[in-house]
Amino acid sequence: MSAPQYDLATIQRWMQSVISYPGGVTAGVETAAAQEQIAITAAEIEHVVTRSEKLDAVHRMEVYSGAYFARLLECMRGEFPVTQATVGEDLFDQFVVGYLNAYPSRSYSLGHLGENFANYLAETSPRDEGQITQWAEFVIDLARLEWAFNEVFDGPGAEEDPKLSPEQLHEVPAAQWPDAKLAVVPCLRLMQFSHPVSQFFSAKRREATTPIPDPQASFLAISRREYIVRRFDLNRAQYELLQCIVAGETVGDAIAQAAEFYEEDVQQFAADLGDWFRQWAAEQFFLRVELP
Repeated sequence: MSAPQYDLATIQRWMQSVISYPGGVTAGVETAAAQEQIAITAAEIEHVVTRSEKLDAVHRMEVYSGAYFARLLECMRGEFPVTQATVGEDLFDQFVVGYLNAYPSRSYSLGHLGENFANYLAETSPRDEGQITQWAEFVIDLARLEWAFNEVFDGPGAEEDPKLSPEQLHEVPAAQWPDAKLAVVPCLRLMQFSHPVSQFFSAKRREATTPIPDPQASFLAISRREYIVRRFDLNRAQYELLQCIVAGETVGDAIAQAAEFYEEDVQQFAADLGDWFRQWAAEQFFLRVELP
């Protein structure tokens, strides 16, 4: 009895389902995605793929599967170079293999491959009395920072749009500021970490033996200007202020909430606010001011 004939498009979809399954070719044949295209068992693969002189059909498929996952591993190393350098190549590769099993690639673009990597590390991290260990928390922070860096680099920006300058900011009447709102550039990201991860990130790229820092809350703004991703260390008050502005709150409400986290006196807070807004406008955080 001759083997069934399948059209090329069906074979291509079946082969993609099989070789991209993290559990291997034999298991991939049995998946629902593969069965939907060609309903065969692993023992029947040669009905679709012929053997060669030296390899049977399964081993021929495994060559493609191995190349596929090698490419994904290479991509992840490129997306998280500092995380890899921190934990070591072997352990990083183990993390990635586990991640690809838990979060198989679902996108045509490798640009989305690492979007759940930090979540996976958090889900699988070692615990001490139910709490994620400090070392694991730091690695998760580092992966979060690197992925945010990648997102800002590849994502939408405002290079072609007019931005609010420090001079335009100064021209807004003081009486209108409390009810004003600020529209921010789409590439602005605000992040909170359990460690001073940004300083480590910079140091690690310069020096391979940089020690892991002790836990200490840190806050960061990430943005892109002239197609270069830039990082800005924040204190807690600055972070809360920008969070409120990004959320669409008025400047007055944002300042009131940020004041709860300011440790100096009120006069110094007022002076610092002016400096902060001028600096952020100079760094092109804002598109425009929206007056009532």
